[in-house]
Amino acid sequence: MDLSSYQGIIFDMDGTLVDSMPAHIRAWQQTCADFELPFERDWFYSMGGSPTINTAIGLLKKYHIEADPQLLVASKLRYFDDIEHKGDIIPTTFTLLQQQKALNKRIAIGTGCYRHHALEILATLGILPLVDIVVTANDVQQHKPFPDTFLQAAHLLNLPPSACVVFEDTELGYQAAHAAGMDCYLVEDGMITELRSFQR
Repeated sequence: MDLSSYQGIIFDMDGTLVDSMPAHIRAWQQTCADFELPFERDWFYSMGGSPTINTAIGLLKKYHIEADPQLLVASKLRYFDDIEHKGDIIPTTFTLLQQQKALNKRIAIGTGCYRHHALEILATLGILPLVDIVVTANDVQQHKPFPDTFLQAAHLLNLPPSACVVFEDTELGYQAAHAAGMDCYLVEDGMITELRSFQR
């Protein structure tokens, strides 16, 4: 993999750098049980990259249920907070991050996770000191698949979008990368599988 043409490397967190999706899924499963809502594991995985509020709204809309999504958000976040170990480093992408950092590339995280959770996870796993910028759900108005997360990361890195490449594990993330005008490598089951180039 030749990343020499890029100055900025932007990683998604959940499912890309950190195997934290199972913890999110467990928290959602407990929330669905509490609220007597259907739980479809694959659907929740497909929402990876979305902040909790967007997932809650999508869940209620999917089943045509009228309820306050903030109640679901509060429940999911409470269960997620209670999970002591939220995930392990994904070796393939973390090794790549270390290699690119050693080459003096600028490194950013662009995640749909809320800031306090993202910083907690990144600090616990020793990733945070290697990262120049962290953009979270709290930092943008529109979330993936909109480009705001990655455009904000490029802006804070002081780089044009075309100088950045994204690593993502979800379709929403890939769409956001291309909407931002960036090439995107897909990460599947912990392996970097495919480059989807942005057609300029």
